[in-house]
Amino acid sequence: MDSPAVPVPLDPQEQPILDSLLRIRDKLLLLKQDKSSYIKSRDVLPLYEDVITQVEALNAIRNEQDRLQPHNRLDYVLDDCFQLISLLFLTVGRNNEAPATYSLATTVQRLLDHLEEAGFYSSKDLESISKTLGNMRQTIERSRDAHSPHLVTLLDSRLTRCQKSLDRLFKGLETLSPELVPVHETLVSILRSTSAANTRSKFSSSEVKELQERLKEIDAQTKDGNFVGPDGEILAGNDVVKPLLERCWRWTELVLERKGVIDERFKEQYSRLLEIRNQLEKLSVTQAWSLRETDLFQFQRKLDRIDETRVNGNFVDATGQPADLHAQRTLLYLIRRSYGYIYGLLISSEPVSEALLPIYNQLQTLRRCLLEVKENGGVSTARELYPYSMKLNSIDNMRVDGKFYVGNDIPEGQASVNALLAECYDLCYELRAAVDEDKERE
Repeated sequence: MDSPAVPVPLDPQEQPILDSLLRIRDKLLLLKQDKSSYIKSRDVLPLYEDVITQVEALNAIRNEQDRLQPHNRLDYVLDDCFQLISLLFLTVGRNNEAPATYSLATTVQRLLDHLEEAGFYSSKDLESISKTLGNMRQTIERSRDAHSPHLVTLLDSRLTRCQKSLDRLFKGLETLSPELVPVHETLVSILRSTSAANTRSKFSSSEVKELQERLKEIDAQTKDGNFVGPDGEILAGNDVVKPLLERCWRWTELVLERKGVIDERFKEQYSRLLEIRNQLEKLSVTQAWSLRETDLFQFQRKLDRIDETRVNGNFVDATGQPADLHAQRTLLYLIRRSYGYIYGLLISSEPVSEALLPIYNQLQTLRRCLLEVKENGGVSTARELYPYSMKLNSIDNMRVDGKFYVGNDIPEGQASVNALLAECYDLCYELRAAVDEDKERE
């Protein structure tokens, strides 16, 4: 669970706090692993309060200088606790409260660090993250008075760090002229598509060669190796796009040469990362029906630990020798892609308790069906709406005094489920009204 070779707390006063946090983490892990019943707010909140109590005790011991020191074991265990609390808040449907943003903030920072390190990214990557940061700020502001100032201060500092990284990345794209923006985005896409082809279970040379054909088309737009405008002047951002084009060529050639076979020294890390990527990819497809947000914790921790084994940014073998370019880029691609999947799963988490998710997912499917019927010209008779109406009524009849109960509990997310139910009713009404209008006209 803990990162290797992490020093123990030097201050003996911190030992009791560490012991308490280890006990809390064990309880959080047991709660996460228990699939016999759904997780409730009353299971999570006492443990959250226990963590905050330990944070207050820690802040009373540490001075400003201590906080600037490298993390010790206590810091890692505390981070585990906050990650689990955050994911549990999402699981019970309390997405719009400050603790729920912790895990997402950590994932965003990892993504930004990797984008900065890689040196290639598109404005679309940054726009999504910028929007997410804005939403997180709103969530924190909304619940600022409802949660411990210690937690809010921690989250504020995380978001500030993310924003600084994001601003630096945006600045890196400012030099691109409008004519080169689509070219730059295409090259980023080709680089990533090449990496994806490189990690498929069955390597396809033709797939990479098709990407090379696209590179030839872009190459044909250059003059003497530079991107120029109609006036013959070198376009602003040429110094960014030109090296990226060369990088794409080198990478496609290397991938074709290696045919998806990685250096034996790094086979173990490759297999572990490939398994994580494939599992997350599957989850992203079946998320609505199979994801419990706390399941993401194990993926986050595995990725973090593999990522942290790098030395000066490089993967090294048992003898301390760095990986070659092919292995290095392949492993980093898998890490970054996996963090990207986790980010996508976190931002698409619905503010609904897992207890209500089966109902919510049924209504989502029903809504999609009704919208499709509406977009394809509606129905010819009211009878065609009977299956939808019957399903809506059966869900509606599950409510007691306007609320969905599970046992004696009223799970979080009532407003979201009721709003979706009302929207489905409205769609049915519109489709039925359109049939009546057609009859009147006839």
